[in-house]
Amino acid sequence: MLKSTVLRQKGEKERLLSLPYIERTKEKEAKKWLDSDLIKVVLGPRRAGKSVFSLMLLKDKEFAYFNFDDESLPGEDTFDLNELMSELRQAYGETKNILFDEIQNLPKWELFVNRLHREGYNLVLTGSNARLLSKELATHLTGRHIPIQILPFDFSEILRAKQYEVTEEKLAIPSEKGKLLQILNEYMLSGGYPEVVTKGLDPRGYLDVLFDSLLFKDVVKRHKVRFSEQIDNLGSFLINNVTGQYSIRKLANILGFKSGVTLEKYLGYLTEAYLIFSLHRYSAKAGLRLRSPKKAYVVDNGFITSKAVQHSPNNGKYMENLVFTELVKRGSESNREIFYYHTRNDREVDFALKSGTEITELIQVTYESSNPDVVQREIKALVEAGKELHVNNLLVLTWDDKRDMEKGGMTIQFRPLWEWLLDKAKT
Repeated sequence: MLKSTVLRQKGEKERLLSLPYIERTKEKEAKKWLDSDLIKVVLGPRRAGKSVFSLMLLKDKEFAYFNFDDESLPGEDTFDLNELMSELRQAYGETKNILFDEIQNLPKWELFVNRLHREGYNLVLTGSNARLLSKELATHLTGRHIPIQILPFDFSEILRAKQYEVTEEKLAIPSEKGKLLQILNEYMLSGGYPEVVTKGLDPRGYLDVLFDSLLFKDVVKRHKVRFSEQIDNLGSFLINNVTGQYSIRKLANILGFKSGVTLEKYLGYLTEAYLIFSLHRYSAKAGLRLRSPKKAYVVDNGFITSKAVQHSPNNGKYMENLVFTELVKRGSESNREIFYYHTRNDREVDFALKSGTEITELIQVTYESSNPDVVQREIKALVEAGKELHVNNLLVLTWDDKRDMEKGGMTIQFRPLWEWLLDKAKT
């Protein structure tokens, strides 16, 4: 049984390696670590391209491959890891390079991985559970691993997939500028899941099914959730109220949860599965941070389109969610390096970026930069927050508006979303 699985997966490996490939932004950085003795751990949601990314990372080497997310595998009590290694050697020879896909499906995987690492194997692992990064990896692979996060395509990857190169000459031509903004608008509404982008799939069909599949496989089944309808309702509610604030008590009342503890646990499961992010309010006072409402974001804008009940897209919310996910793709961690902020006058700033112990940048996101009332509201909040937090780096991200503005003795930059997304200095 195991022999046939290894050989079938070897054929799948060859098939995937032969397919056209969109180079990922993280590839150059990841290749620097490829020959080190650190365990390379590629993390992110299912269907975001982790497996193909990892295969392409190793394509110039002889390497063995095994995917633990395979319905033909025996139950955890009967899985013989020594037999697995024997079958891999027979199929691939004596190579020390191995890619293990969806490693979290193997019970006590960390003991097996540690053993192989001690034996000198060069390991690349993929996992679809954020807890691998925060808890299990930190506990069991301390100092012996390098995490690499792969999320759905960023905008530069979208442009590579569309074979569209941005140049100053093109941007000077109105029709070319219009084409760029059209690609950005499509990305903002349909998201960056590779199959949606490369195959032109309708996110309303593909991502609706994918979300339900991820919810069942990575949440309900993994955590043995008894009330699966409740967690489905929770996920749908947060997507429908993306970028909005929520408190545990109010959310529990709205969704009929008897316990706020259960609700918080379910929120943790959705975060672990890379579906939902919760953003805390920034404050130097820990108590205020914990008591304040959270803001909800989703891993990919396509889920908003596919799951939200709405008559027409709210471009402001789509833009804000896109900026949040881009910050995460650049390596910032929510609630450690990304927060939202409320001034003493209760004006909200979308994102406060922290480096070390200091807030270093404040960002507002607005689709309606031609509306003077909206602009005044956004810059008032930025100036107030800048003075309260002693931050001079103030940015308003717009759809396609670029200028500087002086207000209250401070300079505020207005930058188009597309330009900021393609800013290589921050990737």
